[in-house]
This record gives sequence, C-alpha cells and structure tokens, in this order.
Amino acid sequence: MSDCEPLGKRAKRPMRDSRCSRTLDDWLLKPVVTQRSSHQHHPEPAGSEQNSRKQECPESTDPFGEESPVTSEKPRRTGSAPVSDAAANTGTRKSTNVFTEAPGKVACRRAAAAAGADGKAFSGDVTGLGVPVSDLRRAPGCSGPLPALKPTDSHTVLIRTDLLQPGEVPEPYPSPDQLQDRWDDTHVKLPCSEHNLFPVDRTTLQSRWDLINKALSVPFSSAHDVKDAILKYNTGQAKGWNFTALHVYCKPIPLLRTQRCRSLTLSQEQVSCLLANAFFCTFPRRNSRRMEFSNYPDINFSRLFEGSSQSKQEKLKTLLWYFRRVTQQRPAGLLTYTRQCLQRLPSWSSSEKQFSKLRISCDGSIEDQGYGMLQVDFANRFVGGGVTGSGLVQEEIRFLINPELIAARLFTEALDDNECLIITGAEQFSRYSGYSDTYRWDGNHDDQTPRDEWKRRCTEIVAIDALHYRNFLEQFHAEHMSRELNKAFCGFVRPGVQTENLSAVATGNWGCGAFGGDTRLKAVLQMMAAAEAERDLMYFTFGDADLLRDVHHIHTLITDAYATVGSVFSLLLQYYECVCKKTTRGKPQETLYCFLSERL
Repeated sequence: MSDCEPLGKRAKRPMRDSRCSRTLDDWLLKPVVTQRSSHQHHPEPAGSEQNSRKQECPESTDPFGEESPVTSEKPRRTGSAPVSDAAANTGTRKSTNVFTEAPGKVACRRAAAAAGADGKAFSGDVTGLGVPVSDLRRAPGCSGPLPALKPTDSHTVLIRTDLLQPGEVPEPYPSPDQLQDRWDDTHVKLPCSEHNLFPVDRTTLQSRWDLINKALSVPFSSAHDVKDAILKYNTGQAKGWNFTALHVYCKPIPLLRTQRCRSLTLSQEQVSCLLANAFFCTFPRRNSRRMEFSNYPDINFSRLFEGSSQSKQEKLKTLLWYFRRVTQQRPAGLLTYTRQCLQRLPSWSSSEKQFSKLRISCDGSIEDQGYGMLQVDFANRFVGGGVTGSGLVQEEIRFLINPELIAARLFTEALDDNECLIITGAEQFSRYSGYSDTYRWDGNHDDQTPRDEWKRRCTEIVAIDALHYRNFLEQFHAEHMSRELNKAFCGFVRPGVQTENLSAVATGNWGCGAFGGDTRLKAVLQMMAAAEAERDLMYFTFGDADLLRDVHHIHTLITDAYATVGSVFSLLLQYYECVCKKTTRGKPQETLYCFLSERL
C-alpha cells in the first residue's frame, strides 16, 4: 500500500487514562475602581442564566477583550462531527466535509449543520467544544506538596527562607552589610557594584553608582527632569536616546545561561527594585548589542521612551501603575524563574501515547479563563519580545499586565530549540483592552490568585518561541514539525512530577499571525506535545469559530480511532510528502485536516 493511500481500519486499543516620594508619584495616574479577580474561589462559568443567553462569536471578536463566560455543556463524547445535509439525506458520512473551506478552494466544504453525538445540531453560535472545563485540572487543586524552599547548586534563593511568614515582606539574604560583589560573565552586573566606573575625564574614573544616586535624589517636576537625570550617567547615549514619549541586592544574581537548567527565586520587592533600575536605565553594559550581553534581551527602558505613539503612552501608563502599586504597598510574595533545558527528547514517530482531553473555546483569554493552568506565552527567543520597544501583541501585553515578567529579560539568555523559561508567581496588576495598535490600559487589577507554600501566586507561565516562516509550506517539513513539537514538549513537560499533579495547558494560536504558522497544524502539534507530556489542553481560538469546530472535530477523529502520537506524526509526514511537495506555490489544494480525516 502506498504511503499516500488511506491507512484503513486500525485495531482498536483501549484508551489510556491520561490525567518613587513624590519624584515618581507625580507622574502616576489617579486610582481607579478596583476590579477584583474571581480566581480565589474558582467558580465555573456555568448557570442557567448564562446558558440561556446566546453567545456571539464573530470573526471580529477581540482576542483579548472582556472576560466572557464559556458555555457550559453536558458531558458528551468528544467524537462528534458536523455532517453535511447531502450526506445526512443519503445516510452516508464523509468526514472530510466537516472542515472549513480553504481560501479559493473547494476541496473541502464545511457542512451546513453540525451534529453532536446525541444527534442534536450544534447551533451557529457555539463558543466551546470538547470536555467540560471542570474536567481539566487546575493549580493549586491538583498540585502536590512542594519541598522546603532552600538554595541548591542549581537554585539561587535571595531571601531568608527561615523567616518566611504569611503576609510579611521577605527578608533579603544575605543582609546588606554582607554584600557579595561579582563583576564577571556568570552574574548580573549590578549598577551598585564598585567595579561600575564612569569616566569623568581621560584620566579620572568615578563610581557610576554615586553618580546615579546623586542624579536620582533630586525631585522631578517634569519628563525633562527624568531625561536629564538618566543622561547624567549615560552621557554616551545623549545623542542616540530619544525621550519624546516620556514629556538592594546583596548577593550576585546568576545569569540563566543557555543549555543550563537553573532556577532563581526572588521576592516581589526585589523584582520591583530591578524594574525601577530598568526604568531609570541604570544597568551597565546593556545599552548596546555589541557588548558581552549581545545574546540577552534589552532591559533598560530607553527604547520605551522613544517616539510619540499612542501605544508607547499606553505602555507607560500600564508600567507606571505597577510602580504606583508597589510603592504604595510593599508586595509580600515570591517568584521563581526557571530555565528548563531538555537533553533527551521524544522519538515522535514511535510514540505510543494516546491523545489527552481537549476543551476548546473561541471566548475568553489564556490569562483569565486559563487560571490555575499552565499558561503559554507565545514568546520571542529573546523573552518579552518588543515589550521595551514597540511590540504589542500577545507576549508584550502579558509582560505589561504582569510586569514582573520583564525582570526575566535581565538574566535570561536567548532560548535554544530545546529550552523554555518557566515563571511561577507573577502577579497581574493591570487590566487592558484592545490588541496591538488598539491596546489601552484599562485600570487596576486586584489579583486574588491564591499562593503556594513558597508564597508564590499559583500562576505558572511558560515562554516557548515558535519558528518564523516566510513560506507557508516549509512548516510542514519534518525537521520543522519536530522542532516545534520538541519546543512545545519542553514547555509542557515537568520531569519528576506525577501526572495527577499536572494542571492542564492553556494555549492558543502559538506561532501564528506574524510568525506565519498555520493554526490547524499548530493545534495538532500542541495536542501531540501535551499528550506526550501527559497534560490535558485548554485551547483558545480568540474568536475564530471555524477553527473551534475544525480542531474539535479532528481531535474527535483521532481519539475515536485510538490513534497514537506516533501514528499522527507519520500522517503529518505523509501530508508533506504526498501533498506539500507537489504544491508549487501558495497553499495546497487539499487541506491538512481533510488529508488526516481520510486516513484516520
């Protein structure tokens, strides 16, 4: 039988159960009415009143708009598929007819009516499919007990763990009078280091930290005062930096370097100090990509002050609100930044793992409806992307409303193909509306997410970077699909953690949009990576109802056929060989999901 022919019927196998003081304050915005998060009690968005209302899900739905309830469903078998009128009238069912039509193509037509397993038709305004949301595990409910927080060779802890008390600000460790100064290539170069020197003239060097202290100790009455203060200790940047839009570490902080598994735990107060230094552009050797930190993201905020765009102003509003919050009340929690590097990766073609549970919704967002789950950051390999520049899409928005994520840019080297960055405990301080050019700061957010035994918010965010494709067809090449599978798996897997203690993964159209990824391929790849990591999946299509139905249907076909991750990977390879290679330009006549459905 040819590789391009249908595989025929498979033997059914039982499915495995995969479980600043006025100086800064003058610039900050007036307080707004606080919106409290409902995450503390974790209510499910079910109820007769909500279910009685029809939920609209047009193509123009804002991918990051107001929180919308996810439609509650009765538990149903996931193997449901829409059926065309013609097929229903003849008593036959062609599975390829359920998928949305490719632009300008007629190879696959979506059916006029979609039928569920119970024989009832899906309404045109359905907003969620798959298993009930209540079936997906969330933290902290599914989390196992944490070991005692203590420093190790691979985990630096910069607070006194023996003095941790609920509601009290952690004490730094070591104390300020025991400062350990390091000016080398394995630690963050801090502005307060005695080695941080500033040339006064050709023969005289001065402590740059003394200059910083003097420049920032005077009151600010305008944006020009801030600009003048910053340039006093960055004189070499006076002509290059543009400020139009703007009109106490005691132990060395290790760098999270490439190909090294390492964790760093800081207090929220320590992180706020790092971010204040970033705002005032004090970090040395970080103003040029030609320096030793060329493989690290920007950290000083100089590029954020450039230009006069509305989006830059909205970014500043969001960040200044964070500074107002942390200066009015000292934050009392901790955060952990973990660089995870996998040396052993799955053999995808031989994987026997069964696909896990799926819930898919075109309403809601990862940060809201995905509370308690592993939340995916659609990352740049330089984490944070353009957050300190002009970028304003999924990753940058998340770094703005959870500003403690930005601190990772100080010490996280660019990610390799087998690496990810996991941030646990980041707090959300702001609400927002819009996306990209329409992004607007929308006031205070009171994060009520519970804390774990280490005093971290039970919010786990993983940064995984997708490949950038200029040609649509190249993403179907075996090498590229394997790379994306490995990257997603690296982000999802937690070696040594029991399956029952793993929350579901909250994700969406990772690597699509500007990166050129195909939404339907990326959905399948993420389902495969989640299955291999033994985690369930909560998928957000950000308003795309067609994608919702297509992904749900292909998942149903896969699970009904008891297809393994390995068998689906083989079908993906066949699609490249039999369809993509024969397509000379543009997109293939036969879509991926039509090809898969004929062979499952």
